[in-house]
Amino acid sequence: MTATTTATAPKNGHYTIISADCHAGGSHEQYREFLESKYVADFDAWREKYKNPYSDLRGNRRLRNWDDDLRNGQLEDDGIVAEVIFPNTVPPFFPSFVLFARPPTPEQYEHRLAGIRAHNRWMADFCSRYPERRAGIGQIFLNNVEDAMEDVKWIKENGLRGGVLISAIPPDCKDVKPLYDPIYEPLWSLCEDLELPVNSHGGTGLPDYGKYPVAALLFITEVSFYSQRPFVQLLMSGVFERHPRLQFVMTEMGCSWLVPMLRNFDRVFKQIRDTGATGEMRYSEEHILPKSATEYFHQNCWVGVSQPGPDDVRAREVLGRDRWMWGSDYPHDEGTHPYTREHLRQLFAGTDAAEMQQLLAGNAARLYDFDLKALEPLAEKVGPTVEELAVPLDELPENPNEALLKAVTGA
Repeated sequence: MTATTTATAPKNGHYTIISADCHAGGSHEQYREFLESKYVADFDAWREKYKNPYSDLRGNRRLRNWDDDLRNGQLEDDGIVAEVIFPNTVPPFFPSFVLFARPPTPEQYEHRLAGIRAHNRWMADFCSRYPERRAGIGQIFLNNVEDAMEDVKWIKENGLRGGVLISAIPPDCKDVKPLYDPIYEPLWSLCEDLELPVNSHGGTGLPDYGKYPVAALLFITEVSFYSQRPFVQLLMSGVFERHPRLQFVMTEMGCSWLVPMLRNFDRVFKQIRDTGATGEMRYSEEHILPKSATEYFHQNCWVGVSQPGPDDVRAREVLGRDRWMWGSDYPHDEGTHPYTREHLRQLFAGTDAAEMQQLLAGNAARLYDFDLKALEPLAEKVGPTVEELAVPLDELPENPNEALLKAVTGA
């Protein structure tokens, strides 16, 4: 990386903040411009039948996804000067919000692939307008490895330095092989060689619960488990052992859960190395990994922690201060906007300024290739001061719900 990414205590007194988790997407009208011409007629027919089920993608609220002035203004008001951008909205031919959509069936694949390629073109254009402030993430499907590798190369060539987004594979999905299948080895090698981060975002990989009243409850209670499966599967199958330079990111799924998981996996890995067994189960050489789970995490993994809680903040002591990145989840309602300053005061008051700058920007700059020097002038204008974030939060803002409603609706 050639850009300046080393984080030290702010010399100008203002923190530079990079959100490692933001979301953006185009409108259907915009996506139509980036769709291959041979799919436009099919898209028009699909669009006529589409009904938007998401309140945050209606009216003025949806504008935050693509309106430069509105988006940049709200981020700056929140003290944020740069962002890593995951997808949002509903691309062409998708049945739902992009992150929650299941992998396409063979019958759906061609049109859905055209849809994410339209999104990737839109994202590249969106980021090109503010390249120093936006690191976009491109999407791929795992149904066809050759297609996925073609898209990875396009993502690299077109400046989406946020890397690629993969989905956890639902256990009831029969059309896509699990992440631990050797068929993906060329894909991991390509991402490693191109130095493109592989991102996994919370909310993917759940089974189809059916149309039962309990489905929503099952989703919210099990989403954490299924979001964690990509890390477990890549770790256990030796992907990190075979690809030591592959950078794997887990975003918007917290991180405190990793502390006991790594402790348990370290114990299991050691027992297998020492004895070749766990209870009555016996393992061959192909099952034995030479390093501990913690060592593989420090070698390959990063966490993008959106709206962290106290346990997530404490977890950085085990996971590593150099692997922990803060995220706002803008423009989602559960994110920290427009109270990012209060949120940071609540969790980080008393943190050393150099470490604070590392967590808020330095680590994201290093992984996603932001130039901190280029961001400094804007940070000096809008970034919170060291003194401001050092003050513990002892009371909530007055009428927070009213201010939040105004921020998200523009009313």
